[in-house]
Amino acid sequence: MYNWAITFTIIALSAAVFAFGGFDQDYASAAKLLVPVFLGLAAVSILLGKRGRQRER
Repeated sequence: MYNWAITFTIIALSAAVFAFGGFDQDYASAAKLLVPVFLGLAAVSILLGKRGRQRER
């Protein structure tokens, strides 16, 4: 549990450094591109996961 806490603390601190350092506009434009890609990949993996479970029964 401590590993997760340390990991998320490091992520939060690095996000704060980037946000206060003026990099936020660059990362926001990258996020606008990457979020739909990752949501699509998540949807595909969920659909394939459900399809694979039905075959096992």
